[in-house]
Amino acid sequence: MLAKADEGKPQRGGGGGGKKRRHPAEDGESGDRKRRGGEEDDKGQGDGGKTRLDALSVGYFRRVGERLSEGFEDNEEKEMFVENVLTEVKGKAALVAMDRTGSITLQRLLPLSSPDQVGEVLAELGGELGSEFKTVSCDRCGGHVVESAVRQMSRCIEKEPSATTEEEDEESCGVLEAQVLSLSQVVRDNSAEFIKHVHGSHVVRTLLHVLAGCLGPPRTESRPGAKERNIPPQLTDFEIPTSFWYELKSLTETLMDNINLSVTDAAASAVFQTMLTVCHRKRPKLCKQLLKRIMEYLTSRSAAPGVSPLLVFLKDQASSRLIETMIQLSNKSLLRDLYKNHLKGQLVDLALHPIANFPVQRLTAATAKYKLFLRLSDELIQGVEAILASGHMGVIIQLAESCAESEVKQEELMQCLLRAFHCAEPGSRHVSCLPLFMSLLTYEVYYHSDTAEGNIQTEVPLSSICYHGSRLVQALARFKERSLLLSSLRTLTPADLLTLASDPSGSHVLQALITTSSDKGRGKILKRLEGQYVQMACSRLGSRVLEAVWNSASVSQRQSIAQELVPSESQLRSDQFARHVWAKFALSHFIHRKPHWQEIQTGESKKRKLFSDILE
Repeated sequence: MLAKADEGKPQRGGGGGGKKRRHPAEDGESGDRKRRGGEEDDKGQGDGGKTRLDALSVGYFRRVGERLSEGFEDNEEKEMFVENVLTEVKGKAALVAMDRTGSITLQRLLPLSSPDQVGEVLAELGGELGSEFKTVSCDRCGGHVVESAVRQMSRCIEKEPSATTEEEDEESCGVLEAQVLSLSQVVRDNSAEFIKHVHGSHVVRTLLHVLAGCLGPPRTESRPGAKERNIPPQLTDFEIPTSFWYELKSLTETLMDNINLSVTDAAASAVFQTMLTVCHRKRPKLCKQLLKRIMEYLTSRSAAPGVSPLLVFLKDQASSRLIETMIQLSNKSLLRDLYKNHLKGQLVDLALHPIANFPVQRLTAATAKYKLFLRLSDELIQGVEAILASGHMGVIIQLAESCAESEVKQEELMQCLLRAFHCAEPGSRHVSCLPLFMSLLTYEVYYHSDTAEGNIQTEVPLSSICYHGSRLVQALARFKERSLLLSSLRTLTPADLLTLASDPSGSHVLQALITTSSDKGRGKILKRLEGQYVQMACSRLGSRVLEAVWNSASVSQRQSIAQELVPSESQLRSDQFARHVWAKFALSHFIHRKPHWQEIQTGESKKRKLFSDILE
């Protein structure tokens, strides 16, 4: 029933454009590792090619997958089905796990199995004394199954066991617990090979999560979309047996023996990042010790005389990722030491580097709540124009966000930006700053002016709004002094404001500026928007801006908006976006029971003011 088949080559989509970096271990392959992947997979997998399931078995597991998609009427039917499938798996679990179809089916089946059943599958995958764990874990399909099985440990102590089933539950969890510990022992015995392996490293990362007692979403479900790429996965805590507490300490000690790999290998670097992240969440004291030891290692390497070795590591793809994580998890004293002894006077040069600028962003964010930020910001503000020219907008945006958070250096940064965009002198150019910031274009380029002198050419319609420009203005909108931005906003024509409200990036800017303004300032902007409300309501993005404006508006401002919208009732109620605006603003109520509508709006306004006073 067994046949040999050619191994399929793993295929991963290339991600991201522009200056954005891909995580070295995000798709599990990068650079040389992609070329070596096939060779590494073959090692230790038997003589010759890899043995695969025959076509009949593959067809069976494909049908099992289809049946799982249909669901079950009751638990009894589900348990019987799971038991029957696992009976078929028994005796050839490793072959099933390392087959593409079998792997996908097992990953879906294990969460429906009891912890005892999962433990038995894991025991068969490991073989005697866990000797086969390495082969399965380092397989591109088998690794996913091992991860899925280990993750089921989080279900063992989810609920307090009842008196009648306490011993059974302890026994069931005991089988799985023993296998997780056995896997950890194998990882410790072969740590260097595991953490360097493109697939094995993911098993180690999942193991670290489980031993610590916190889990993120499964890898198969956590591939981030374009809008969520920067959002860290949400971790869920669960109780762990005492044995895991000690095993995590042993595993981290073993991993630290291979610290040299963390700065040279992308997959190993990702393992160390996971180790620090889970320890920071569940074992803060252990994390502090690990951070100190890793920093001591990095700073003790040999480099050119008078040059910190950290400057070399910051410019390397693998080690810079690790340093980013360390910066995010470090305490004040470690950050102070990092800046004072290694990075002082080097921040602008690092910010101009295509890789090192990312750790600079993390450092700028991490120090925002400390006095240390004053020295960092002084240094970075001096190089704003050069950083802008390099296109590393992440550094500028983070600097602005940290200035907003710390409430220092805001005026200095704003003046520096005005000079960089050539709208500081003469003073009449100040009112053009908003379009320039949003488009990231200098005055001469935006207004097609050949000379440095001349008047503002107001006939140029708003255009070229970009994502990073929008992020920059949103950060500047949180400054204490926003008069320049608001003055510039009020010079835009109603058509420009509609363009701004309907733009994917610009809509966030308009929303931020209107909602953070005073009632008087908001009234001036809304006055300019009169005549555009119907078109905004019928726009996917404009309708969201209009709702945000409504939520922050006074009763009289709401009444003005409603007065303009009501005559277009048929258009609004038939539009896919505007009909939600019509309902949320209660405009039918406004038409037929205006006094009652005003009473409700007044009550909401008072309630909103009460909550804002409490929060302040």
